[in-house]
Amino acid sequence: PVIKALKRVATVPLDVHLMIDNADETVQWYLDAGADIVVVHIEACNHVHRIVQTVHAAGRLAGVSLNPGTPVSAIEGIIAEVDFILVMSVNPGFGGQAFIPSTVARIEAIVRMAQSYGVAPRIAVDGGIDTGTAPLVVAAGASVLVAGSAVFCAEDPAAALAAIRAAAVTKVV
Repeated sequence: PVIKALKRVATVPLDVHLMIDNADETVQWYLDAGADIVVVHIEACNHVHRIVQTVHAAGRLAGVSLNPGTPVSAIEGIIAEVDFILVMSVNPGFGGQAFIPSTVARIEAIVRMAQSYGVAPRIAVDGGIDTGTAPLVVAAGASVLVAGSAVFCAEDPAAALAAIRAAAVTKVV
């Protein structure tokens, strides 16, 4: 219901991150509600190719997500089929966690893997994104940053978002 209601007024694509264990059975619900981008966790899917095909058949963008403890190699069989790869830079569950530094190397490995397959999915990063981590993940190859607590817990969320955006385009030395 939330996606359906947002779709009526949204002027931007609705990106749905399904951190659920039954995406195989429910992905169509999110498509019917109006999701434009559907990202599922590789660890929780029985048939990730089928989900990606379903999303693409609906004319939408599909992605897979990796938890910090999941090897990057887990996406090798699907990397050529997806539009997005979401790298979790914290363990999912709650906001405000510290960024896991090894995420930078994971993003670089995903970029190399994508290049070896001749594809260029957008790489997103979720967790612990702030003015310090944004430039690191962008330098590694991420182009979509998901910031929660750093924005929504800030005294001035608009200023916090602007600062993260500015930091993301700063060169890392």
